[in-house]
Amino acid sequence: MKPQRILVALLAVALLVAGCSGRSGGGGRGDVEAAAKGGGDTAVSADFGDLKNVCQPGKATSSPTQGVTADRIEVGVFTDMGLTKKTEFPDAAKVFTSWCNANGGINGRKLTVNVRDTKYTEVRQRMLEACREDFALVGGSAALDGLGVKDRLSCLLPDFPAQLGEPSNAGADLQIGGGVNAARPYDPYVGMHQWLFNEVYPNSAGAIGILAGDSPVTKIRAIKYAEGLPAEGATLVYSDLIPATGVTDWTPYAQAMKSKGVRGLFFMGDFRSLAKLELVLADMQYKLDWIDINNNAYSQAFLELAGKSLATQNNYADLSGTAPLELSDTIPAVAQAKSLFAKYAPGAELTYPALRALSQWLLFAKTAASCGDNLTRTCLLDNARKEKAWTAGGLQAPVDMSSQSILPKCFNVVQPTPDGWKVADFKPDTGPFRCDMNPYVYKGDYGKAMTLADVGKSMSDVK
Repeated sequence: MKPQRILVALLAVALLVAGCSGRSGGGGRGDVEAAAKGGGDTAVSADFGDLKNVCQPGKATSSPTQGVTADRIEVGVFTDMGLTKKTEFPDAAKVFTSWCNANGGINGRKLTVNVRDTKYTEVRQRMLEACREDFALVGGSAALDGLGVKDRLSCLLPDFPAQLGEPSNAGADLQIGGGVNAARPYDPYVGMHQWLFNEVYPNSAGAIGILAGDSPVTKIRAIKYAEGLPAEGATLVYSDLIPATGVTDWTPYAQAMKSKGVRGLFFMGDFRSLAKLELVLADMQYKLDWIDINNNAYSQAFLELAGKSLATQNNYADLSGTAPLELSDTIPAVAQAKSLFAKYAPGAELTYPALRALSQWLLFAKTAASCGDNLTRTCLLDNARKEKAWTAGGLQAPVDMSSQSILPKCFNVVQPTPDGWKVADFKPDTGPFRCDMNPYVYKGDYGKAMTLADVGKSMSDVK
């Protein structure tokens, strides 16, 4: 494969797997650290949503563990921005730490951010740097995060990721949160799927199609769906792969779906490709009952690219219990997130992945503060696991953080229309969320999350 095609393939996978987000040589504090000093601004409230006094002044005196001194806490943020050019995780770090430090930090300790830019493939290099310097990882993600999990566990580094990429890291030890993800050993999107083919479009249940990118991550996801769909009450009639190097003509795919009578489609690829496919479907005047466009498409860019197809296709995206940006008028936490972005990162876009990152920053700050002066990794993890209904002040549906093995119950759905993104009528029963989901647990062997035992360690080694 030519170098240019390799780059295109890597970019396509990175954009699908993670809503991507330095220290010189791959990571550096730079603008994030400068902004995080807070500029002496103490006028802003330390409350967030229904969370009180998230950050606070204090008089810490000790340096109990790596990355923690009497005056600061050093935290790492992973990102693939060197390839994807998407800075949402560093942006979220800049916004949160600037706000938090303006309110005194964590018991007086100021937050310092090390942005760990993997450039997509340098995950292990950045993890080894983090192992030498950081107290914890917070609010970041890397598409190939499995390349760094062994080193992270070996150096006993806690992780509060915004999202997850590979099975070996999804639910690994010393990890708190990370949201639902297709790498998990269960179907985290079954709530929306069953709502679509059992409630809204029951005739589509017998005519489901899958179109997935030809990459290891999405191919495994397609195989998982092929296992789970029959158990969920659906029949798969069409499945195909999209070359990672791109498609020049989407007509054969559209014609194949039409010939198979596909009525519901799971699309697992870059939303730019999806927009092109939908334009071809529109020209053919072939309308499916629904298309699961996946939440990577939840952006203004997709609205602009999809154009006229927004009026002809029923597109849906599952936000997995994260509050939609469109509800800022009714959800104070979302409105506050938008306000903080405008204040501390003017010009930066508050995206869905950035909102998830903020949720993890809030969890980190709350649990770190509860440790007082003796802020250790053990205390941080123990306190985080005490959160049995974490909502990040209203940014997400309640999540039990006590164990990574607890299955999620809540989902929420948005859809793109010619008038912009709208919240779908998915019958919410818990505020803006619906919490009656019963995820299907896969029976096949699709890889498993790493444990401390895999690297010869245990929780007793964590300090």
